[in-house]
Amino acid sequence: MMAVVAEMIDPPFEVAEPSTIAAPFLFNSPHSGIIYPKAFVEQARLDLQSLRRSEDTFVDTLFSAVTEVGMPFMRAHFPRCYVDVNREPYELDPRMFEGRLPAYANTRSMRVSGGLGTVARIVGEAQEIYGRRIPVDEAITRIENFYKPYHRALRRMMVQMQRGFGLAVLIDCHSMPSNTGHRDERARTDIVLGDRYGTSCAGVITDVLELELRRRGFAVVRNKPYAGGFITEHYGNPASGMHAVQIEINRALYMDERSYQPSPRFDEVRRNLLEVAEALMKIDQLHLAPLRTAAE
Repeated sequence: MMAVVAEMIDPPFEVAEPSTIAAPFLFNSPHSGIIYPKAFVEQARLDLQSLRRSEDTFVDTLFSAVTEVGMPFMRAHFPRCYVDVNREPYELDPRMFEGRLPAYANTRSMRVSGGLGTVARIVGEAQEIYGRRIPVDEAITRIENFYKPYHRALRRMMVQMQRGFGLAVLIDCHSMPSNTGHRDERARTDIVLGDRYGTSCAGVITDVLELELRRRGFAVVRNKPYAGGFITEHYGNPASGMHAVQIEINRALYMDERSYQPSPRFDEVRRNLLEVAEALMKIDQLHLAPLRTAAE
């Protein structure tokens, strides 16, 4: 898949809704954007191929067919390294910017320390994106024009589904590199489900996801090393009828990580994920009624 360098990103994101929403599940791909602002690419010290290392390439394509079976799907068109909607709105590293950050900025989170704030400092294996500091106003503009509208739309969809069904379930879709050079779970795992250790999503939903993925031959673990980011934590509030679970898919399952091309298994993985989504729809009638009652 070829990334695009453009003067503008219009629209910055997309919400694809089926003609009739059949179940309270919203699929979201916040890191699959491949349209890179020209000014940003020119500003970066890295080439486009290096900037793409933070993409969840193809994740939107893997999940977009859920609209065909009655579930809405949301995706970003802007890249994660430009502005990351899976962060607090103002997780910003003061070392990156010219000028004073707002007093309400979170400058001390672990994500900021690691270079992965709302406006990232690094990609890949700690490669610095910028050769010099960038203006604070530029970071604020990205947040105002991309981050905030994205979350307004995401919140609107969640509230709409909760009102219509009595609850809403966000499936936040991501990918992980197959090999980071460290000996950890990612080298042996196909999919990581993150539900903030059971706090962001009712157990029955995560249980069905894991069961259906395992039935299709995927090696699945929960919460390690990914328990869910800001989106999972922020939107997952089971007591209020809102649930969120994160899916991280090993990129080696479906793509060539060097060439950014789909692998021979791509269509198989895509078909399996659609089957898993359809299995979620079946639990709506059988098991989710108590969750509605608890939220009312």
